[in-house]
Amino acid sequence: MIRLVIYLLVLAAVAFGVAWLADRPGDISIVWQGWEVHTSVMVAASALLVVIALAILLWNLLRFLLQSPDLMTMAWRNRRRNKGFAAISRGLVAVGSGDVAGARRAASDAERLVGHEPLARLLSAQAAQLSGNAEAAEAAFRSMAETPATRVLGLRGLHVEARRRGDAVAALATAEEAARHEPGLIWASDAVIEARCLAGDYKGALAVLEREVAHGALDRTTHRRRRAVLLAAQAQGLEFSDPAVAKDRAVEAVRLAPTLVPAAEIAGRLLGAAGDVRKASKILEHAYAATPHPELGDAYLHLRPSDSARERMRRVHNLTARAPTHPESAMIIARAALDAQEFAVARAALEDMLDTASQRVCLLMAELEATESGDIGKAREWTARAVRAPRDPAWVADGIVAERWAPVSPVTGRLDAFEWRVPPGVPSTPVLENEAERVRIAIAAAVEQREAEEARAIEERIVEERAAEARIVEAKIVEARTASEVPTIIVPEPEVVATPVEAKAAPVPPPAAPIPLRPVLATPHMPDDPGPDVALDEVGDPRGSRPPFGV
Repeated sequence: MIRLVIYLLVLAAVAFGVAWLADRPGDISIVWQGWEVHTSVMVAASALLVVIALAILLWNLLRFLLQSPDLMTMAWRNRRRNKGFAAISRGLVAVGSGDVAGARRAASDAERLVGHEPLARLLSAQAAQLSGNAEAAEAAFRSMAETPATRVLGLRGLHVEARRRGDAVAALATAEEAARHEPGLIWASDAVIEARCLAGDYKGALAVLEREVAHGALDRTTHRRRRAVLLAAQAQGLEFSDPAVAKDRAVEAVRLAPTLVPAAEIAGRLLGAAGDVRKASKILEHAYAATPHPELGDAYLHLRPSDSARERMRRVHNLTARAPTHPESAMIIARAALDAQEFAVARAALEDMLDTASQRVCLLMAELEATESGDIGKAREWTARAVRAPRDPAWVADGIVAERWAPVSPVTGRLDAFEWRVPPGVPSTPVLENEAERVRIAIAAAVEQREAEEARAIEERIVEERAAEARIVEAKIVEARTASEVPTIIVPEPEVVATPVEAKAAPVPPPAAPIPLRPVLATPHMPDDPGPDVALDEVGDPRGSRPPFGV
């Protein structure tokens, strides 16, 4: 629209000029080399315009003749360049669609036509990657890294290839070189930070992070979160070697990210150990309100090591009141109640979750049954139910379930990769394993107590049986002594001798009935003393005579 207006304005100006000259006629005389020309102003102006146009035409023709070789060369180059970029377009489409043969052909054409172009080199490297030729890909990226215009692109490709083959040293070297050339490159800074975190150099990682922020590569929220993660990791590493510095790092991390669970847990524990229980409680309660976590509950319970189990149980309600309906609050109360031997409180805390009990709830119930009543059967029943129960949350990063939080993923090295969530496809978690160890100890204690009671009962029964046997033996000894002191005398039957005639004539008489004897008590005597004579009654022997003994 603007160009049309300008064109109309110029046309109006020309028309106005022509009309102005037509309204003002005049004469022009030219005398040159014997020639004399008389004409009007309008004709002279027209002739001047014709001469100028012819001069321009002649100049252009002459310049074309002089520049025709260059123009032909330029046309040939443009044609070749257009064909090369067309090949690059075909190659990129082939790479995107996974056409290995098409990508190779296009890369070859692009290299032949416009091999100096960065896109042609990139296409060659991508075609080599697609075909699995790592050496060719590295060679292409290395040639790109040697050219200033494509140095960063080549370093990026070399970094990817080094990580693909597992060469951490080469990957770190290319990332550091790229970060030196372009400090604002996020991938290079992140790679350096991740490598230093894996090596435990959190101070160096913080320096790279601050350099990245100085070049405007990160926004303020992301910078605060990443700095808090690195400070928490630094506090975790210094917790036992330098608790004072670790406490300062953890407190600063909580200030930057109050809901970061590892930072709040370390800060609360170290502040509690230093005696600042009020500040530690405030930090733990604030973090627990955002993310109810068992580590926060454990740190809150043990803020004062000198507290008894009952005191910890009374204090834990201040924490669980921040998230009263969350299942973690009920499990923390149950754990505190079990430690305090308040079994009714623990059972009441877990009662509402028994229908949909998770693995930790089942193990808490197993420990409760084993500790409260020593019912090993119910404890093992709850333990078996835990195998099929829903899983509890755990620290998960890139499919890896870890017992403790870490600043980077052990698989990809990504910063702040761990999340507290239910892991997919994992039968158990480290938290569950810790609870299972407590249940095993409780069941072992119950079994040991039962075995001790059974052994004590068996020992008491053996003592009673031995006492009964001793009483029986004593009674037999008394009976034997009585029998030896009052002997029973048996008188033999008289022997009957018959003649042969009488034996045939008279039948054998039946045996005589035994003569009842009435024992007569004798005077006690020593075994070697023959003793006094025994008087017999109802026998024809004279009293005072010694009867013959058959024994």
